[in-house]
Amino acid sequence: MIDLIPAIDLIDGKCVRLSKGDFNTKKIYTNNPVEMAIRFEDEGFRRLHLVDLDGAGEGRLRHLKVLENIAVKTQLTTDFGGGVQDITDVNSIFNAGAALVCIGSMAVKKEEEFIEVLDRFTSERVLLAADARDGKLVISGWKENAEIDLFDFIEIMTGKGVSQILCTDVNKDGMLEGTSVDLYKKIMERFPGLYLIASGGVGGIKDIEKLQKSAIPAVVFGKAYYEGKLKTEEMKKYL
Repeated sequence: MIDLIPAIDLIDGKCVRLSKGDFNTKKIYTNNPVEMAIRFEDEGFRRLHLVDLDGAGEGRLRHLKVLENIAVKTQLTTDFGGGVQDITDVNSIFNAGAALVCIGSMAVKKEEEFIEVLDRFTSERVLLAADARDGKLVISGWKENAEIDLFDFIEIMTGKGVSQILCTDVNKDGMLEGTSVDLYKKIMERFPGLYLIASGGVGGIKDIEKLQKSAIPAVVFGKAYYEGKLKTEEMKKYL
């Protein structure tokens, strides 16, 4: 059974969605992300993907307070990412109530420190963000090309002990046109033991069903839900 993980992306403390990571396409859905998290829990979801978009763009944590409030007011298993620079940031994230930390750029730019995080907190609490555009890894809020092939990066990181990866196809993100099922199938074929979270492009329940049939372990969704194209009633069988 595929795991369904709603996403809350934060800019200026508000719940927003972008298209292909472009901040100029920002659309605000609610000024109260904590209430949205409570709503997700009330509807039966158990996980939450919380993204600090300001932090990702600026290279520093900006929304720990939102994380703290969600941790206090819900029992959601929340992963938090965006702007994580070092192990001090990781400690701050866990102290604020996250169950997992989501790390992308740091794993590329500060690999040794990332491995230290992995060793200290174990792979169960570390989610690697392996985001790609046209097959190449992108970092720093998707503004920078890492000049490494996605599959090569995953192979290196799984060799270091990573067991959970969130992979966003940037070209699909926020477009509501379907996910990169073939990409995720190839990843699972090459790394069969991986807990892979597909991200980007969910436009409705049929996209989730395709991922389920392809044995993808989990999927993140956001815009389709906020736009009313993906309804909780349709997802109940997976909850």
